[in-house]
Amino acid sequence: MKQRLRRLRLAVATALGDTAGWSSRRLGRGSGEVIAGRVIQTIAPDALAQRLDGRPIAIVSGTNGKSTTTALLAAAVRTRGPVATNDKGANMPAGIVTALSHSAPAATAVLEVDEGYVPALLVAATVDVLVLLNLSRDQLDRVAEVRKTADRWRQGIATSPDTTVVANADDPAVVFAARASTHAVWVAAGSNWKVDAASCPNCGARINFDGDEWKCTQCDLARPHVRWSISADGGLVVEGEDVLDVRVDLGVPGRHNQTNAVMALAAADAIGIPIRTALEAMTSIRAIEGRYDFVWGDTSSARLYLSKNPAGWIEIIELLMQSTRRVLIVINAEIADGKDTSWLWDVPFERLRGRQAIASGRRCHDLAVRLLYADVDVVTEPDLDRALALARADDRDVVANYTAFREVRRALGVAR
Repeated sequence: MKQRLRRLRLAVATALGDTAGWSSRRLGRGSGEVIAGRVIQTIAPDALAQRLDGRPIAIVSGTNGKSTTTALLAAAVRTRGPVATNDKGANMPAGIVTALSHSAPAATAVLEVDEGYVPALLVAATVDVLVLLNLSRDQLDRVAEVRKTADRWRQGIATSPDTTVVANADDPAVVFAARASTHAVWVAAGSNWKVDAASCPNCGARINFDGDEWKCTQCDLARPHVRWSISADGGLVVEGEDVLDVRVDLGVPGRHNQTNAVMALAAADAIGIPIRTALEAMTSIRAIEGRYDFVWGDTSSARLYLSKNPAGWIEIIELLMQSTRRVLIVINAEIADGKDTSWLWDVPFERLRGRQAIASGRRCHDLAVRLLYADVDVVTEPDLDRALALARADDRDVVANYTAFREVRRALGVAR
């Protein structure tokens, strides 16, 4: 009887949540995933555990690359059967509950999870595979420091002995957390942003980097032996597997997305999906909720990029440097972005010298000052519609941080 009442309460909560989500969309307040999930959880506090119970679960977390890696992994898992995934990017418990609400009970959950909520997911259900990408500073006015997040991950992993952890061996904070696992799979996924890895998350001493290797100068924390990696020319290398003729050629650009794919491939392999089958499915991905879309349509090669912190910007600048196009940069500082824009000074905008940038968004003046100090020719245009019109006329790439990215897509008529 108790179990029946729980299921009935969840059904009523889901119906009311659906109504709240529909109302949010009708009012132009967004996609409705978060408000729907909050309503469901208010009425049925155990909704997350109920929705996760009895299904295979893979979760992906990290400061950068969550959405892309989740999309790649979901594509691979679909080769085996139905998938439930939060592909709208709502990666906290409320959004996850909504994403799972109307999926088949046996569908594999492939979930993007905010870094701060990984321990909660590990408590709510038995997670089969946990993918840990990286940890770097992001939204520090409302999110814990990197080392505290790594410690929370470590504690959660230590209490989840049956979870396979696919971890980035090139990020000391990730290694510190993941080596608490009895089933760790190490991947050479790279880490171009090393500012947050200067000191050891285990003992506080200095980390020494030497090429691909790194180790603490005082304790035993060091880069583990990797099983999965990618060669300079895009070839997949898996220790003990004959896949040397497999290349990671994707529909989304950038070396960082190739390494995201290797992380997803390692996770798919842990689930039991053949490497070639998984990779073939991943090549069908061309964009992820607007990320990497051809911003002005298929007649242009200019792309729309999301970049929200220095670690992400390093990868996006690498892509921008592959052409001579000018760029529109849109920066907000809402709650979801983090109110503090001082992170702009950690981005190597100096690499954009020699091309003009339009600065837009609600913090366009902060951005313009940073670009001026980087000797980038900058035009400030606070009005997003006018900025987009200027960018379209000049066939510019567009880069925006989180809430600005959503506003750009709405202004372009491709999102609510």
